[in-house]
Amino acid sequence: MFSRRFKWSLESNRLARLIEAKRKSGAPILDLTEANPTRAGFDYPVEEILGALAQPAAMLYEPAPRGLLTARQAVAAYYAERGFGVDPERIHLTASTSEAYSYLFKLLADQGQSVLVPQPSYPLPEFLAALEGVELCHYRLQYAHTAGWQIDFDSIEKAMAEDARAIIVVSPNNPTGSFIKLSEAERLNAICAKHRLALMVDEVFGDYGFGTDDGRAQSLVSNGAALTFVMSGCSKILALPQMKLGWIVTGGPEDLRAEAIERLDLIADTFLSVAAPVQHAAPTWLRLRRGLQDQILNRVRGNLDWLAKTVEDSPLRLLRVEGGWYAMLELPRHFSEEDWVLTLLEDDEVLAHPGYFFDFPREAFLVLSLLPRAETFREAVNRIFARVENP
Repeated sequence: MFSRRFKWSLESNRLARLIEAKRKSGAPILDLTEANPTRAGFDYPVEEILGALAQPAAMLYEPAPRGLLTARQAVAAYYAERGFGVDPERIHLTASTSEAYSYLFKLLADQGQSVLVPQPSYPLPEFLAALEGVELCHYRLQYAHTAGWQIDFDSIEKAMAEDARAIIVVSPNNPTGSFIKLSEAERLNAICAKHRLALMVDEVFGDYGFGTDDGRAQSLVSNGAALTFVMSGCSKILALPQMKLGWIVTGGPEDLRAEAIERLDLIADTFLSVAAPVQHAAPTWLRLRRGLQDQILNRVRGNLDWLAKTVEDSPLRLLRVEGGWYAMLELPRHFSEEDWVLTLLEDDEVLAHPGYFFDFPREAFLVLSLLPRAETFREAVNRIFARVENP
């Protein structure tokens, strides 16, 4: 009776059942999976955010496939502040980055065709692709202790199917925190030209880089060598996931870009999903971003720096991270990742993501959110250390 696209079991796994039991019992869980900034104790300019939604112009219905020009100009101004020139006519507004993915899968791939996706990475594209009838093939990000994460280009060629339509890049990646490098972008452009592929670039964490690196690609919105779709939005840029505003910036060779924009117009016009109050609020919201981002960067950088110092003389290893909201700890392989995570939650009331949740190629890793308050983060990590010393 139901679609074959829905291929997941709805049965709860051991970790989900334990989380539910702990919460029902009222146990005070130290949550290192927290990815919701609105629950992390940041100081939001509430009156300005909500006041921007109450503009009289929002009472007028003005359907526009790409979104209202004023909102797209605000997005273009955001990129201009970062040093990138983006024509508002290259921007399509969406209700979220998830919707942006779905639009691009519709645009680029027929039923059963494939798109390449990095591994490790967060699992959301797997669900979005399956719901669009698109197959995902994995290419690897490989880790070297001194160099950090890099694209394994041999794995791209091995994963390439005849019906491949695009390569997904997440920069900085979630959870590895690795930015695509300028040299890697050049190689990806060459692969796209050879195989007639598009680049789908998820840059939602792009404002949360640590330090500087001249070899880092800060954004691919100006990439002209391959048909390129850059996705981002307010869930991370403004730490406002509930406001549901994202976008696609289309770039690449002029002829391909023009055709892609025209086709995206039809897709977007079919749904017209972005609410008018949100579009009218976008210029005000985007002007508020630095105050919010500074708070988040101070929090995640402070937690990461403390973690790096604490790990130095321990049996755990902290993997290099260049940006984003996460850190990765490698644990001794006394137990499986699942056993580590279950034990930490059952006995120590610490919740962390196992590496397999993000398709790490081997064990044992924990992925820790850097968003929690410092006192919560440190207490949780100290309990992890104590558990590793006394497994």
